Amino acid sequence: QVQLVESGGGLVQAGGSLRLSCAASGSISRIIAIGWDRQAPGKQRELVAQITNGGSTNYADSVKGRFTISTDKAKNTVYLQMNSLKPEDTGVYYCHALGGPQLIDYWGQGLQVTVSS
Repeated sequence: QVQLVESGGGLVQAGGSLRLSCAASGSISRIIAIGWDRQAPGKQRELVAQITNGGSTNYADSVKGRFTISTDKAKNTVYLQMNSLKPEDTGVYYCHALGGPQLIDYWGQGLQVTVSS
């Protein structure tokens, strides 16, 4: 089992920045990839950013150049630095880890991010 505890988020004006944090615990060695998904009101959950245990990153086209995912392995924490935020970035952001070898999905509790225009 992997437990994910998120922090950060909140309300910010368009053009502002926020940083989300996700601390992982439990069977961390099983994590193949970890990142952030979001769900906007009335829309399906989508991948925002992901980093593999090999260090490869993947971003949604809508956030490329604005968001940066990083990890602090000493703290077992993954961060999402969000800059130049737009109202369409509003949603609930979920920390998401993929555990191997069975490819099990683990989720955090979700954080509300609201970007006002």
